[in-house]
Amino acid sequence: MSTSAIGLPVPAPLPERVYTPEDLLTMPDGFRFELIEGKLVERNMGAVASQVAMKLMTRVGTYVEAQKLGRTFGSDCGYQCFPNQPKQVRFADGSFVAKGRLPEERVPDGHMRIAPDLAVEVISPNDIADEVEAKREEWLEAGVKLLWLIYPPIRSVRVYHVGGQCPTLGPNDELSGEDVLPGFTCKVAELFVDG
Repeated sequence: MSTSAIGLPVPAPLPERVYTPEDLLTMPDGFRFELIEGKLVERNMGAVASQVAMKLMTRVGTYVEAQKLGRTFGSDCGYQCFPNQPKQVRFADGSFVAKGRLPEERVPDGHMRIAPDLAVEVISPNDIADEVEAKREEWLEAGVKLLWLIYPPIRSVRVYHVGGQCPTLGPNDELSGEDVLPGFTCKVAELFVDG
């Protein structure tokens, strides 16, 4: 034990708490955090990002249900599906899991243990570029087939696949579900219309 400048003992700092995926499930506000290397990292979703995610996922959900393609999930669904970090939990702003991928077609009570086929991330003003990039890489490494990164301030969408990125889509372009959501399309501009 070390001593202070006046000779009093200084207690050793307490070790930082290491959280588990199960801790997130028991916390009343656990969905507000991601779990990275045992640390809680607060999610920074602003109102605009939330509205854009909801608008898109409402369209995706309606389409998925009508076509019986699988299941859609909102921003409070945790994914514990990262092979190199088995205790990490990430939350997409929206996601889709194709029919036939969930064991017995049952949604688990806890975190999803498989990667979504589609992950949607809406970038908020507080998001840090390096953290967005790290999350993008982790989703693709986990097996996400299609990733949409949506940037509300510039009204654009970046589309990523396991094999790379297509050009950035602007307001006049159409977002496509490609082979993950066959037949789904949405004009990018419609994601940013108020009302």
